[in-house]
Amino acid sequence: MGALPLWNRTAKTGKHAFMGFDSNARDELIDRFLSAAGWGDAARAPLGQDASTRRYIRVTHRTGDTALLMDAPPVEDEPCPPDADEATRLSMGWNATSRLAASRVGAFVDLADHLRERGFSAPEILASDRDEGLALIEDFGTRREFARLIESGEENETELYTAAAEAMAVLHSEPAPKRVGDWPILDYDRLALQVNADLFFEWLPQLESNMRASDADAARWVMERDALIEQALSFPRDFGLRDYHAENLLWLPDRDGIARVGLLDFQDAVNGWDGWEMAMLVQDARRVVSGEAHEAAVRTYLEGTGKDRAGFDARLAVLGTLNALRITGLFARLPVRDGKQRYLSFMPRQQELLARNLQHPACEGMAAFVRETAPFIFEARA
Repeated sequence: MGALPLWNRTAKTGKHAFMGFDSNARDELIDRFLSAAGWGDAARAPLGQDASTRRYIRVTHRTGDTALLMDAPPVEDEPCPPDADEATRLSMGWNATSRLAASRVGAFVDLADHLRERGFSAPEILASDRDEGLALIEDFGTRREFARLIESGEENETELYTAAAEAMAVLHSEPAPKRVGDWPILDYDRLALQVNADLFFEWLPQLESNMRASDADAARWVMERDALIEQALSFPRDFGLRDYHAENLLWLPDRDGIARVGLLDFQDAVNGWDGWEMAMLVQDARRVVSGEAHEAAVRTYLEGTGKDRAGFDARLAVLGTLNALRITGLFARLPVRDGKQRYLSFMPRQQELLARNLQHPACEGMAAFVRETAPFIFEARA
């Protein structure tokens, strides 16, 4: 889940307006960028935003070739400096505390190159301007997202999830790099886990008036949260793309092996955990993942890595709980603070995912806390 979008298109002109940016000046900058890349006379078709400050425009060259223009002006707070202490990160804002790349084009470009060199289908970078937040990237085509193909019945869900798990296993076959090009790969650390999990206790009581949130509950929340985080920090690390789920994965069946899985959202990569990546993949708040697809993905990943099932299940439960707390809190904040009412439709499924993770013995303390303060979590149905 990225930062909230800070741009919108105006109904009258169809132009875009970025917070703090002059719309016409931005368009002129894009004109110059595309011209320098040899795409100045290409037709442009705006596409939907993603969950950040980025927008995409499909450009069609006179030859018929297409590409995607990524427009990501540096309007967000700065990313986290590698050597920043907790106090500095807290003063810098959400991106620094959460270890987010702040939609920086440099992160996308460097990681795309790194992934492609290892056989993954990250977009080829045709041109980029890191300072201005522009990149012209390979176009994987329309409506190839796993989520759309499964919804339409065009592709088999289990096959897609198995392919995604196979690619994840290959990604985890080597340690996370310390740096990729100019971009540091930081640990997803204690502070990042804390501020994300805290969304649950901060925002869910504001949405659900029947959730108990006394001072004593707040103190216990910190205790149970930190107990989960201590477990997470004891787990072995793996390279994490962080937003590895069906909305961000594209199916490219004409390619072979792991290259069949197109990667779109990886600029927030961190030194994370296998359980977090798998939770993002098979515990999807936006769609029901069948038990068959879930099991096939886990089994394929374990076969590809040689990891044992019991240890992995514990990691998936602990990290899945931390992730589910984060997303539940986010889905409460979006309607309460930002008026995004559509996220309420995802809440029953998200709460059910949280309840499922809490059934594991490794999450016993947090499970007891949630049962006492928010028992409705265990009554939710997707």
